Amino acid sequence: MTTYDEERIGELLRLLPVAPAGWIEAAQELPAARGEFDALVQRANEDVAFRKALVADLEGALRLAGVEPKPVVVEHLRRQLRA
Repeated sequence: MTTYDEERIGELLRLLPVAPAGWIEAAQELPAARGEFDALVQRANEDVAFRKALVADLEGALRLAGVEPKPVVVEHLRRQLRA
């Protein structure tokens, strides 16, 4: 395995293209929203009617729960609910 010093790693990182705006937005929003996600998934696991509402109309159910259904939020919850 090759090791690099910090300066070389910095040089290599500067060669990478800028991350897409969606990636940056997701990286900023997901950590703060993770607690909300976990609470919604837990509620869906405990409340059959709520889970059915989430599956039938995820965006609408999120709005009713007071969570803005941004694409990153919706996709993350869809993955969680499939598990």
